[in-house]
Amino acid sequence: MIKGLLIGIAFVAMEFLVFAQDSMERIVAVVGNEIILKSDVDGQVELYGQRFPGANKTDPKLRDAVLDQLINERLIMAAAGEDTTIVVSDEEVSQRMDYQIAMLIQQVGSEKRVEDIYGMSISKIKKDFRDQIRLQLLAERIRAKRFGSVKVSRADVEAFYAKYKDSIPPIPARVDLYHIVRYVTPSAEQSKEAQQLALRICDSIAKGGSFADYARRYSGDPGSAANGGDLGFVERGKFVPAFEASAFALEAGQTSAPVETPFGWHIIQLIDKSTTAINCRHILIRVSLNEEDREQVRKELLDVRQRVLKGEDFETLARELTDEKETKGFGGAMGQIEFERLPEDIRTVAKDLKDGEVSEPLPYVADPTKPGYHIIYRKALTAEHKATLESDYKMIEQMALLEKKTRMEQEWVAELRGRLYWEKR
Repeated sequence: MIKGLLIGIAFVAMEFLVFAQDSMERIVAVVGNEIILKSDVDGQVELYGQRFPGANKTDPKLRDAVLDQLINERLIMAAAGEDTTIVVSDEEVSQRMDYQIAMLIQQVGSEKRVEDIYGMSISKIKKDFRDQIRLQLLAERIRAKRFGSVKVSRADVEAFYAKYKDSIPPIPARVDLYHIVRYVTPSAEQSKEAQQLALRICDSIAKGGSFADYARRYSGDPGSAANGGDLGFVERGKFVPAFEASAFALEAGQTSAPVETPFGWHIIQLIDKSTTAINCRHILIRVSLNEEDREQVRKELLDVRQRVLKGEDFETLARELTDEKETKGFGGAMGQIEFERLPEDIRTVAKDLKDGEVSEPLPYVADPTKPGYHIIYRKALTAEHKATLESDYKMIEQMALLEKKTRMEQEWVAELRGRLYWEKR
């Protein structure tokens, strides 16, 4: 049953950008005005095979199960389309579209590869799939409307555990970690030096120098430097505010004065723009950090570590001293994390520490604009164990809630199958 829940989750979140579809290929099902093609099934079977490598992708039962799940999803989309109280804005559709295309580009390697796979430009992909994205968002909304407020009682959780406790896999070892972060900030003198270099480059460009050549020679952004600083067309809201405000204020062909952002000093040249997107080049002059800046932060953290070793409370010190705002209010808590899900460098340190011990200062770069160091406090290790209500109630509660929502959705889909038109072919 537990594996069945996991399989169900794998299929519920349908992605529209899986494989290109040939409109002449065989139709395997019809749901209302929507069709399901053989390639839809092929794509989902392939995704299933990636999630469960031992699966037999040619198994007819697997293909039937995938087709049934696709039919169910289309029925939910159809029901969502009937509910006039559920609204999805054009902006939400665009945001989801951008996210899914970005994920696909990451998977296949480039925009050109995406365009080759689909046989159309990115702009045409966005146009052709807008309605499908809108339906997916509507389906998410109607699920939230019907099942978002579902809860489970203590009795529900206990009944779930009594029924399925032998199916629940062992709980992996996890560790409760806290940390104190201090960022390394450059001196005003170093920032001034970077600004002065940016100004000299601006002067050279104004006197006829090639922006692209200077980008290749000086830019600290390796992703664009090789292309002469060209960032391509980027929609409004993707850049940090200072960069975006300066870029949109330019006219085509104009070059900005140096603009400061958390990444350093930028020189921006506008290529083209619309009301919602911009195409520009930039040269990034990073503000260098010297060893003295780094050593000062390491020393500060060593002093904090000594205070903990002498008996001061780590969580209290974290609330007072950490620079990381996301964990500051929680006493530096990183959470209870499975050992195998930790980044390798942190996992090695956490394994070497004993409960109650604090690490030496370690490099910490969660945000590329904020290099720093942190010390890690291992509060407690929970060894791998069989799930129990006493030690793992919250996790079992979530599983019981998922089972209840899944069961309710199955009942609802059965009702939709009886009410809405659909057929297999």
